[in-house]
Amino acid sequence: MTEKEKMLSQQFYDASDDELEQARFNAKQHCHLFNQLAPNESEKQREIIHQLLGTSYDDTTILPWFICDYGFNIHVGKRFFANHNTTILDCAKVTFDDDVLIGPNCSFYTACHPLDAKLRMQGIEFAKPITVGKGVWIGGNVTVLPGVTIGDYAVIGAGSVVTKDIPSYTLAVGNPCRVIKLLDQDTKTNKSL
Repeated sequence: MTEKEKMLSQQFYDASDDELEQARFNAKQHCHLFNQLAPNESEKQREIIHQLLGTSYDDTTILPWFICDYGFNIHVGKRFFANHNTTILDCAKVTFDDDVLIGPNCSFYTACHPLDAKLRMQGIEFAKPITVGKGVWIGGNVTVLPGVTIGDYAVIGAGSVVTKDIPSYTLAVGNPCRVIKLLDQDTKTNKSL
């Protein structure tokens, strides 16, 4: 089993593996090109995003600066919007369903490091996927940690650190992020969704 296969199957893997280093380098090259484009070069930006991400659509909108580890592990649904300074460390799959809105300065981290210092010093790590449901709105300066699932139509308040799963149709805020309110499940009548 290759180190990439280990990474994708959530096992311990060596992050300094040549194949993984090359994949990260390629992603950084794409991100650099994307981030250097002028605002009126939206078609070129879209082309780079299509090349970089595992899944994207013509209506995918990501504003610079955008940073990711690999890109191929990021899957976005229709009408995805990510504001400035989004960081996605996609050592595991990061999935965003349709109609997700992400505020500025948000981070999604799938990378995990062992508690055992000897393993950490050897460059050994593992990753857990992140899943964001349909119609989720994530406020600015939110951090989502490895292994988290955010349910459909949830709202995550600005500045939150999401350490555990958040149920659908809830407003959650804080560090650690916790549910403070249930939201109307009829999205047709709820003007805030």
